[in-house]
Amino acid sequence: MKASDLDANRFVLDVKVAGDLRNKLKQDPQGGLKQAAQQFEGMLLQMMLKSMRDATPQDGVLDSDQTRFFTSIMDQQLAQNLSAQGKLGFAKMIEKQLGRGMASTDATSPTTSQVDASLETLQQVLLARQAAKTAAAAAAREATATADAGTTAGGDSREFVNKIWSQAQAAAAALGVPAQFLVAQAALESGWGKSEIRAADGSPSYNLFGVKAGRGWQGATTEVQTTEYVNGVAQTSREKFRVYGSYAEAFNDYASVLRGSSRFAGVLGQQDGTRFASALQGAGYATDPMYADKLSRIINGSTLRQALVG
Repeated sequence: MKASDLDANRFVLDVKVAGDLRNKLKQDPQGGLKQAAQQFEGMLLQMMLKSMRDATPQDGVLDSDQTRFFTSIMDQQLAQNLSAQGKLGFAKMIEKQLGRGMASTDATSPTTSQVDASLETLQQVLLARQAAKTAAAAAAREATATADAGTTAGGDSREFVNKIWSQAQAAAAALGVPAQFLVAQAALESGWGKSEIRAADGSPSYNLFGVKAGRGWQGATTEVQTTEYVNGVAQTSREKFRVYGSYAEAFNDYASVLRGSSRFAGVLGQQDGTRFASALQGAGYATDPMYADKLSRIINGSTLRQALVG
C-alpha cells in the first residue's frame, strides 16, 4: 500500500486515519512525513473551499443547517481526494516545512518525536489561520445582515412588532425591562417571525424565544433541527422545543423562565440594551458565542427603531 492510498480511499470522517498515520511515522518516518504533508495539503484545500462557500450567499429555499453540514463533509472529502492525487504541489512545500529543524544523524529519516513536534507546530499555525478566517467571515456576514436589515425596515418588521407588542409589554413589565428588548430577542430567535419554530403538523408553535422542552415541561413539544455551539464550534442537533397555544402564552412562559431561575437575576430590571444582551448570554441563555452581539445590534439598530415608530 502506498502512503497516498491510506487517505485517497477513505471517508474523511474515518477516525482510524490519525492512528494509522502515527503507526506509519513509527514504521517509516520519511514516508509518514510525506503522508502528513498530504493531509495538511487537504486541510489547506478544505479551508479554501470553505472560504469560497462563505463568500457565496446561502439563503436559498434549499439552504439549511443540514444541507450546509453535508456540504462541508463533501468539501472535506473533495479536498482529501484532490490532495491524494499529488498534482497541486502544496504537499511538497509542507513536507519541506515539516522537515525544518529536524536535527538527526540521518537527514532522510527524522525521528517520530521530531515529526510530531513539527506536525503540532504546523497544525497550530493552520488552526489559528482557519479560526481567523472563520471569525472574519462571520463578522462579514453579520455586517451584511445588519446592513440588509437596515434597508428593509418596512412592512415585515412593523407587522412583526405590531403582532406581538402588547404581549411583549406584559412580559416586560413582569421582568422590569423595556418591551423593545423582548421584541428584539424574539426577532433574533425567529428571524422577525419568518423562521418561527413549527409544530410537527406545520402549525405555529408560537415559540419566539427558542425555549426548549426540558424534563419539567408538561405541555406540547416539537422536535426540530437546530444549531448549537460546543466550545465555539457550530454543530447541528435535533432538540425538543415547547409548543404554545398563543404568543401571549409564549411571552408569559418566557418571563416565568427568567424569573424562576437565579442565574437570570442580572437580566431582571436591566434598562441598558447591551447589558441586557450580555446578561442573557452570561447566564447561558444561548450557546452562540455571538449571541449578545447579535441581540445588541438589533436592540440598538435602525430596523427595530423604525418598526416601533412606523
